Amino acid sequence: MQNKKAYILVILIFSQFACTSLWFAGNSILEPLMVQTGLGIEIMGYVLSSVQLGFIIGTLVFATFMVADRFSPSKVFFVCALLGALCNYSLLLGILTKWHLLAARFGTGFFLAGIYPVGMKIASDYYEKGLGKALGYLVGALVFGTSFPFFLSNFIPQEEYTIVIQTTTFMAIFGGVLIYFLVPNGPYRTASSSLQLTASYQLFKNIKFRKVAFGYFGHMWELYAFWAFTPLAIKTYNTLQNTNLPISLLTGIIIALGGLSCILGGIISQYKGSYKVAVNALIGSAIFCLLSPLFFKSPPIIFIIGWCIWGMAVTADSPQFSNLVAQAVPSNLKGTALTIVNCIGFTITIFSIELLSKLSSVMNANYLFLLLALGPIIGIFNLKINTN
Repeated sequence: MQNKKAYILVILIFSQFACTSLWFAGNSILEPLMVQTGLGIEIMGYVLSSVQLGFIIGTLVFATFMVADRFSPSKVFFVCALLGALCNYSLLLGILTKWHLLAARFGTGFFLAGIYPVGMKIASDYYEKGLGKALGYLVGALVFGTSFPFFLSNFIPQEEYTIVIQTTTFMAIFGGVLIYFLVPNGPYRTASSSLQLTASYQLFKNIKFRKVAFGYFGHMWELYAFWAFTPLAIKTYNTLQNTNLPISLLTGIIIALGGLSCILGGIISQYKGSYKVAVNALIGSAIFCLLSPLFFKSPPIIFIIGWCIWGMAVTADSPQFSNLVAQAVPSNLKGTALTIVNCIGFTITIFSIELLSKLSSVMNANYLFLLLALGPIIGIFNLKINTN
């Protein structure tokens, strides 16, 4: 069983990486999309927010109808990978308009709801012990997946941006096929035999689940806004310090380092526990939020190192929150619990992304990231004060 678990985890990790490359495929090619649609700098918020909104609606539908608990998670993953890839590829069909762009990214987000949380559900079906470590690898794969389009776009001419869409589309299809044919239902899966429309509401009556969920919500206020506006931070630094730091490449590195921290956090959780990893990561990222204005006044090496370490701190707690959520609920509701916290968490990202998007035109970008500190502070309060 151990060898089979290792084999399953490798496939899960790769498939999660391949399929979640769809997430930032649009954000990594903003310049040509601005030319295609006629949108200005506001496209940065629109492109990511439309994905987030699609993911939110998707997770709400999946959680309400208990899709991951009532049906085979591997089949759900496969179908959503194919449909998400189709939405992504539609960006290359016909003349791209603003509404086509937003609809395609919304659809991609909707079907990612059947990939990211469902992938974690599959992992929880295979790992009764050591789930924190397994999820560390799995969420790390998601982070690497989101960084991949930035790396790819850095090494291709801007006018050949379609390569990013073609590559991420193929990767998503391949990842879905691997899950369908090579990952059967796990030994610890307990299927729900009936639909319980109030299951998500009932979960929040569980105090342990509620406290961990609110800690996760604080984490999410910061995470995607940090990722989305890191290119703006680098661009602002280049302007202020008259430097020429590579925006796409450095953004990709910063996001990818978050994947490494997820893996390291998963390993550490085996010895220290998921709770301690989550709390310490929140404390670290809160400190970096508050220090962020100083980075814009620092030498390039300090700015780069500071942003890279922040990129690690901001993600290290994510898989551990998923582990804590899975531990707090009955086995037949794990899929629904993971999906509903993702739904609410990603709803919160809309507000933080849109807030920073609006404020970026009226205030100096070097002070923008101070606003993100609110999330980890709330998360720390819930975990330190309210969770036993």
